[in-house]
Amino acid sequence: MSSMTDDKLESNYKGNALLHLLSYMKPYAGWVMLCLVLVLALTGFDLYRPTLIGDAIDNFETQGDYNVIINTAWKYGIVLVVSFIFNMAQTWILQKTGQKIILTVRRELYIHIQSLSSRFFDLTPVGKLVTRVTNDVEALNEMYSGILVRLFRNIVKIIGLAVVMIALDRGLALVSFVLLPVVMVLTVVFRVISRKTYRIVRTKLTDINTFLSENISGMRVIQIFGREERKFEEFKDKDYKLYRAHYREMMVFAIFRPLIYILSVLSLMIVLGIGSNEVLDGAISIGTLYIFSQYIQQFFDPIQELAEQFSTLQSSIASAEKIFTILAEEPQVKEDENPIVLPKVLGRIEFDHVWFAYDGEHYVLRDVSFVIEPGEKVAFVGATGAGKSSILNLIGRYYDIQKGHIYIDGVDIRKLSKKQLRSAIGQMQQDVFIFEGDIESNIRLHDDIPFEDVRAAAEYVNASHFIEKLPKKYKEPVTERGATFSAGERQLLSFARTLAHKPAILVMDEATANIDTETEILIQEALEKLMKGRTTIMVAHRLSTIQHADCIMVMHKGKIRERGTHQELLAQNGIYKKLYELQIHHAISS
Repeated sequence: MSSMTDDKLESNYKGNALLHLLSYMKPYAGWVMLCLVLVLALTGFDLYRPTLIGDAIDNFETQGDYNVIINTAWKYGIVLVVSFIFNMAQTWILQKTGQKIILTVRRELYIHIQSLSSRFFDLTPVGKLVTRVTNDVEALNEMYSGILVRLFRNIVKIIGLAVVMIALDRGLALVSFVLLPVVMVLTVVFRVISRKTYRIVRTKLTDINTFLSENISGMRVIQIFGREERKFEEFKDKDYKLYRAHYREMMVFAIFRPLIYILSVLSLMIVLGIGSNEVLDGAISIGTLYIFSQYIQQFFDPIQELAEQFSTLQSSIASAEKIFTILAEEPQVKEDENPIVLPKVLGRIEFDHVWFAYDGEHYVLRDVSFVIEPGEKVAFVGATGAGKSSILNLIGRYYDIQKGHIYIDGVDIRKLSKKQLRSAIGQMQQDVFIFEGDIESNIRLHDDIPFEDVRAAAEYVNASHFIEKLPKKYKEPVTERGATFSAGERQLLSFARTLAHKPAILVMDEATANIDTETEILIQEALEKLMKGRTTIMVAHRLSTIQHADCIMVMHKGKIRERGTHQELLAQNGIYKKLYELQIHHAISS
């Protein structure tokens, strides 16, 4: 994750978030232009209808011909029908275009999130990312589905009304606009305040989603320690803050719109009062006064609509700033412009004076150097925090080192294709993640692996023993995180998943920690078959599981302090022997 904070990143988009949003409309420029043409036509119809009736009133007053009313009614009806057709076409085009843009934004955001480095996910709550992909993207929907076009329509309508009113009667038009400066000031104030309130709403919504994501996932821990009341108090506090944010947002809107309505009524009263005197004086006709009265209402209606549209637009821009904060994140682990693709990954691994720190400052690996030959079985042992798991993460290039080099088959991994590198490494971890779906899809991971290979992998690790007992066998539904399976069964599924992808390098990070002794014995033979001819790297606290490794490296405070076989390390009478004796003593006492 970049060092730039969310606030700094969002500030970069405060002035140009709308421009970024508009850029997504470029592929649909033709449809947008058609919508704008329809908007201009509909605005013209809105201006024409009062004039049509006003002229009819004047003609009927002077000529007394009832046919004028009939002809006007026909014309008015035709205008309404055409307006209906244009409105329907405009709505259909906008909705279809808007949904396509939302589809594009959501996909682009998810693809970008997938490209980010592990460090980003270490520091970013899951709930925050879920909010960005769902709530924030959906907040853009209304903007693309109508707000921008309606904004254009209302602005054109306001300008058109002003021009027509001035053309009809300049004096009465100026009287109509007497309260316009007040409206403009209120609109500017509303725009500033509403934008701030919407940013607060989006932030509070992210907070509550993050809280829910974390606490629902950890509900078992909450119940075990009886912290339900305490967590409810925390939720109630965040919920109230979100309520207050929405309340302030509604209050801003509730004050602004009634003020605009009052100003429109005052303007109408002024026009009717002064216009009536002019009608009595013969300066204007009754039809002209009717046209002005209708135009006054039409003039303030789009301003009132602008209030609503500004609200939605501010919400969309606030959400856009959050989305672009994620899109602005640059992956720390970047692909080389011309990555090297090896004909075949043999599995030779070399660490050459490697220094590594997760935060770039506090080193967890210090000047680490070693070579693992293809097919060799190497184990790393040591106390918690010694740097064992960090080595495994670096081999798959989930993080980049600060100093030194890491080579796979003699090529610096920073020059290798990340896809080839990671596909060549099979990782089996202590904390197994099982996806919702079925057993087969969890082993295959939607890769093009034949079912025969899936079943063979399950049989290799004896996962087939419990799978075959299930009602639907490999098609058995799996709930989120595999909650219906035991820890050992989930671990066996992860073994089968790794074997099915036939990696050149095996990485096991406490992979047998959650498997009981009987199950562990069952899979040892399968693992021996699998490890034959493959480079295998193991991290284990139980030294009994790695005694037959070709080489054992003892880590202490980020450095390799000892290395050798099990017997050689015992003979050295160092850190390894102390660890071994402690485990023997613990086993005897228990």
